[in-house]
Amino acid sequence: MLFRSETILAAVRTALTGTTGVSTRIYRSRVEPISKAESPAIVVEPISDNAAQNTSLPTLDWSMVVRVTVIVRGAVPDQLADPIIESLHSKLMADLTLGGYAIDIQPIGVTFNFTEADGAAGEIQCDYRVLYRTAVANLASA
Repeated sequence: MLFRSETILAAVRTALTGTTGVSTRIYRSRVEPISKAESPAIVVEPISDNAAQNTSLPTLDWSMVVRVTVIVRGAVPDQLADPIIESLHSKLMADLTLGGYAIDIQPIGVTFNFTEADGAAGEIQCDYRVLYRTAVANLASA
């Protein structure tokens, strides 16, 4: 049985299937560098996950920050990433419950990082807050 947070991360990755321009290059917490031939690509990873005790129910209310990073190569990386970001955002906002695993998903912000990596490269990080609930004694159940 998977923790609810892991189920949500898998649901995010599944929701991103068919994102403009990335084909099947959607990775979960990938730490290896993305090669030029593998870009554009998307990496989905958890950033933080905080709980608060629900005072009216025997549950924990969680707030997980999920980062969806778009990795692109080209002369103006942020422009190359724009259609990918628009597509991924649209896909994530299409079902705010991520298939019933979450209470809500909310965009937080976007961060731009540019580097020189055998040509101009960009990592555009799109952060989302996912709200969900678990039982107090079982992190896998709602």
